[in-house]
Amino acid sequence: MHELPQQLVNGLLLGSMYGLIAIGYTMVYGIVQLINFAHGEIFMVGGFGALTVWLWLPGGTTMWVAIPLMIIGAVIVSTTVAVGAERFAYRPLRGAPRLAPLITAIGLSLALQQAVWAWYPNAKSSRTFPEIPGDSIHIGSVTIQPGDLFLVVAAPICMFALGWFVMKTRVGRGMQATAQDPDTAKLMGVNTDRVIVVAFALGAAFAGIAAVAYGFRYGEVNFRMGFLWGLKAFTAAVLGGIGNIYGAMIGGLVLGVAEAMATAYMNDIPGMDKLGGQSWADVWAFVLLIVVLLVRPQGLLGERVADRA
Repeated sequence: MHELPQQLVNGLLLGSMYGLIAIGYTMVYGIVQLINFAHGEIFMVGGFGALTVWLWLPGGTTMWVAIPLMIIGAVIVSTTVAVGAERFAYRPLRGAPRLAPLITAIGLSLALQQAVWAWYPNAKSSRTFPEIPGDSIHIGSVTIQPGDLFLVVAAPICMFALGWFVMKTRVGRGMQATAQDPDTAKLMGVNTDRVIVVAFALGAAFAGIAAVAYGFRYGEVNFRMGFLWGLKAFTAAVLGGIGNIYGAMIGGLVLGVAEAMATAYMNDIPGMDKLGGQSWADVWAFVLLIVVLLVRPQGLLGERVADRA
């Protein structure tokens, strides 16, 4: 049990990354009812955008100068890809049956993955990401690595900034109106096309920041990382209540803690010794999702259709 605080911290850090990526899924779905399965690859290209900035910087540049520039690079690349996808892939299909944009999203995901694999230098294997210098921080029995410090700071700042933006700005209120009733929002003068673009851009920006956090935490980026992390983030969004921004972050935290606990303690349960460890973490994450959806199909913070009506 003396490892429990460390495992909780590990789960919260993992869940924070899931939550940052899941925000993109839930914002887009809440406004245009689209599951953007290419969002995992938008997260991935953000990581390569940050790495490109690092490689372009002159030798001797300190990390404290490089980190803001890498964040900007990741956000620019992720946002550009997401906005381009919305304009040229999803907008022409906005009035089409829902299956059409879903298949388009899957195709775009594969196209982005293969584009990075084919054209980014040496992307066929994992590319080493720079490390944040410094010593580990020890708080009681909890150890926080330097690579985790970025996530500790970035995740709460991003959530508070997003909450302020959605609740206090004109565009944020337009997003709420469009999510509730896009036709009425148009009649009230809301530019729904611009609102949708902003939703894609914000979700992609958070995915880019999450990609930088991933690189610092794991020390690498690779062209395959978007698939599994995108799937986990989608799971977090559904778990928290797809379409609910705060639900996405809470779903990510719950999912991350559940994975950490299952990885650390499942082997200690009599008869479950073969169902623990890192190789089973993904399985237990989806078991948790199934259980929650059986008990509460709308997710932890989601609304039932009758409630919304």
